[in-house]
Amino acid sequence: MANDCEGPLYTVEDLEGMPDDGRRYELVDGALHVSPATGHRHQKVVSKLIMFLGNRCPGDLEVLSAPFSVRPSPTVELQPDVLVTRAEDVTDKLLPVAPLLVVEVLSPSTAAYDLNTKKAVYERLGVVGYWIVDPREPTLSVFELDAEGCYELVAEVKGGDAFHATAPFSVRIVPDDLLSPWGEPGSDERALRTSLS
Repeated sequence: MANDCEGPLYTVEDLEGMPDDGRRYELVDGALHVSPATGHRHQKVVSKLIMFLGNRCPGDLEVLSAPFSVRPSPTVELQPDVLVTRAEDVTDKLLPVAPLLVVEVLSPSTAAYDLNTKKAVYERLGVVGYWIVDPREPTLSVFELDAEGCYELVAEVKGGDAFHATAPFSVRIVPDDLLSPWGEPGSDERALRTSLS
């Protein structure tokens, strides 16, 4: 479970000294959040998202996955499961501005953190699109900023239903495809075709 450390505020410089132990270390307004290493199901969904989004991503944008830091201030550093950003905004080590799209894949230990804390921070930073994938259903929930800068649920698709995204670029995502076996005959080719359609 993501843990809040009580006591003094941390900065991004403090993260440099954290152990390389497979856990995710993030800062939200100086509070340290530590999440356990992700499991197989989570990794599989992230890998498929990278494939689907990467195959449709225009040349001026980039699709990246954790561990890659979004560091907009000295007391905020997040590592989204998947993000889409302008290529010109990325440095060798991190993204110093808000991405265009963030995707978080829920795990039992981090679901509340992703659905509440991280969602609120992404909204505050002005991340236009926030997608949440629940691999247990499977379900894709899509939030976008409204005219007041608040997240609004604009789509929720389950199983074999498709979500046709238009921002930050056109792509079709089917939740079931994110969990289909890599070796299932025709599954990867079918999933790739749907992402390119």
